[in-house]
Amino acid sequence: MATSASASSTGDGSSRDTGDAPHRAGAFDIRVFIGSLIGIYGVVLVVTGIVASDGRTINIWAGLGMVAASVFFVAWARLRPVVVPEDPTPTDDERPAGH
Repeated sequence: MATSASASSTGDGSSRDTGDAPHRAGAFDIRVFIGSLIGIYGVVLVVTGIVASDGRTINIWAGLGMVAASVFFVAWARLRPVVVPEDPTPTDDERPAGH
């Protein structure tokens, strides 16, 4: 099987693109973790509010607010991803004086 010039082998049989596409944080972005946790807690509150409401709807409203915040965080992470630099080590010009 022939591969293109912009793909390189990773050693495990798979290939990754080494073209001009920047490397993104993806699932390791803190906004995804925060959004996921808030979303899980929000769903728990909504279910709790529906099952055991007793005429009070504060759990439902708080849960819906948390689910909305979760959607905001995950959408923010997807629309504005964090770009990871290819070479994270600073050059001599980027280091502060005396280091």
